[in-house]
Amino acid sequence: MFDPATSLVSRLLEACVVELQPDPANAETWAKAREALGAARTSDPDLAAVVDAKDAQGLRTIVEAWHAHQRPLPAQDQEVLRRALKTFEKSLRATQLVDESGLGGRGMTSGRSSGIVGIQPPSRFTREVWNELVRQGKLRGGRHGIYEPV
Repeated sequence: MFDPATSLVSRLLEACVVELQPDPANAETWAKAREALGAARTSDPDLAAVVDAKDAQGLRTIVEAWHAHQRPLPAQDQEVLRRALKTFEKSLRATQLVDESGLGGRGMTSGRSSGIVGIQPPSRFTREVWNELVRQGKLRGGRHGIYEPV
């Protein structure tokens, strides 16, 4: 199920491009794309026009431009990525603070710096969101589910 608050419209439309390969007139796929477009319809009228016209080649061109960094992602995706990165940074800081304030064997706080440099990202955002942040160079990793800031 697509959740516009935590998922990327661009990834869903990319999946639609793949589904439209064998049958460019697939009504079910176009309905899914139209539904996902939602708020991006007003912020990206070119994209809305392509989806409304059921232009598979035009949609493919837009998706390829996103991957080549020739066209900015939809505003909705940019907002999701911004919120995900902010959530990640807060979770990392909280984890580091918990590690730094751990009690030692003598009943006193250790007073040392945390050795934690990466965490498993918050699960409320999809894996695609975290991978997009890695692709953009804002996070590093993804190995074993652990990400770290650049």
